[in-house]
Amino acid sequence: MNDEPPKRRMVRPPTGGGPARVKIERLKTSKQRTASSRVWLERQLSDPFVAEARAQGWRARSAFKLIEIDDRFHLIRPGVRVLDLGCAPGGWLQVATARGAAAVAGVDLLATDPVTRATILQGDFTDPQVQARLLEALGGPPDLILSDMAPNTVGHRQTDHLRIMALIESATDFALAVLKPGGAFLTKAFQGGETAEGTARLKQAFAEVRHVKPKASRAESSELYILAKGRRA
Repeated sequence: MNDEPPKRRMVRPPTGGGPARVKIERLKTSKQRTASSRVWLERQLSDPFVAEARAQGWRARSAFKLIEIDDRFHLIRPGVRVLDLGCAPGGWLQVATARGAAAVAGVDLLATDPVTRATILQGDFTDPQVQARLLEALGGPPDLILSDMAPNTVGHRQTDHLRIMALIESATDFALAVLKPGGAFLTKAFQGGETAEGTARLKQAFAEVRHVKPKASRAESSELYILAKGRRA
């Protein structure tokens, strides 16, 4: 997730308590805005994580999701190689570099502004040429693969489910193919949007698989994350 209005694309809570509450601002009506755009903007203005992200210099509130998950499970350690799939707008890249990763690379279909000490590619991560460039940029197999990607939804439950599953499966395929033994994989999922088959596949390939819903994920959202640790050799 990021702090930009929804875009057509393929496709973290602060420690020490949580951000201070901010005054809720009401939007002025605008004939130029759609109803969904007005709802999104009002939610952003009243969201304490959005205000805290701006105050701390993170590009997106989603940075707090990764920060909380990493505080709990210690995924980003000095010297590790980190790959971020669907990296725009760059918040997770910022967290990975700030926490001491030795090499960080990201890819997205959308253009992403540069992040210091991170290599960013614009393209489709399922393209073999893009995959080769990502691994080259890391200088070796990744220790950690992150995926905060979400598909475009159309409002049709079955179609949206299939799109979610296709994205998770593609990220899983890539992670299983390139992750370093002992490595970890963190991917966005949605409640009811995964299958027992997909979870069983991860449990066969990793020593530990669990679901995580960080506090920075909005309570009303079905968003959660699947964390797989200990890639089996």
